[in-house]
Amino acid sequence: MVDSLKSQQIQQLQNSENSVLEMGLQSEPMFYYFAYGSCMCPVDLKRSLGETAHHYVVGVARLSGYKLGFYYRSPHRDCGCLDIVKEANSYVEGVLYCLPMRLSYQLDLREDVSRGGYQHELITVSIDQQIYTDVRTYSVVNKLSRELAPNDWYSNVVLRGASTCGLTEKYFWQLFYHIYQLQSLHKRKYS
Repeated sequence: MVDSLKSQQIQQLQNSENSVLEMGLQSEPMFYYFAYGSCMCPVDLKRSLGETAHHYVVGVARLSGYKLGFYYRSPHRDCGCLDIVKEANSYVEGVLYCLPMRLSYQLDLREDVSRGGYQHELITVSIDQQIYTDVRTYSVVNKLSRELAPNDWYSNVVLRGASTCGLTEKYFWQLFYHIYQLQSLHKRKYS
């Protein structure tokens, strides 16, 4: 039953690509955005954008030559948050959105761009054999020297987004285990 629900969600997300692109061509300027952290969760992204994000999902995308790490200390959450770091032979899975340009400012606010938290980075991602260039993502400006554990709230939002949007099962469990290891180490260190 879970597999059936997941495949329905993935099919809905894949079907949304054409309608998103058609909306963009007919109404307003759009940009591609690759989310790999809490913004993978369309429900949480709605909180920042002020409107539903589900219909902007293009699909699950892959960023090659990078890895994920918790190299940002969030001043709002007081915990580690995700970042991308260049690393050959690695990859990051995430959600590709096609967003209206009018939402760019809200996204920058969420990512603390004006305060030097994250910065825009233009990348190339793929969905199956389709290549998307000049895709916006965010990377940490001042990376921590070692990873900082996320809190339960942040990790739950990240994992909910990864599951809801259909990241591969292998990648999901790698992400889950990585979070678990960091949190376990943090609890042992401060208990």
